[in-house]
Amino acid sequence: MGLNTKFGRRVRALRAEQGWGLRKFAKAVGVSPTYLSKIERGEFPPPAEDKVVAIADALGQDRDELLAMAGRIASDLAAVIREQPRELAELLRILRDLSPDAVRRLTETARRSAGGARGDHARQDGPVDFTHALRDGVVEEPPEFLP
Repeated sequence: MGLNTKFGRRVRALRAEQGWGLRKFAKAVGVSPTYLSKIERGEFPPPAEDKVVAIADALGQDRDELLAMAGRIASDLAAVIREQPRELAELLRILRDLSPDAVRRLTETARRSAGGARGDHARQDGPVDFTHALRDGVVEEPPEFLP
């Protein structure tokens, strides 16, 4: 199944599950009903990032998951990667081989170290504490590039 078809089918299924009519939903996300219909049928590729985000928000879905299904990466993530390309590329390649549960545990560790709730990008002064990640077997030792 191609990317266009997979994304479109998912949007159509979610829209139908939630009782959205094609025209009303298209208006809510700022596209024409004809365009949305062609996306849902896989005749057009997934739309630009802003429209995928609008679709995700209207359907109550995770933006990043729907963007990935559309073959896109959020522009804010691309900007973050550009700031530290070597380090973040290495980290992502390492994370690719971990289980989803291990990634979640590392994410929680990083979130606590960074200052709390998701979206809070405050930086912590001082070393990052990976002791519970080490204890739980998520990582064998803290990555060298972390403070």
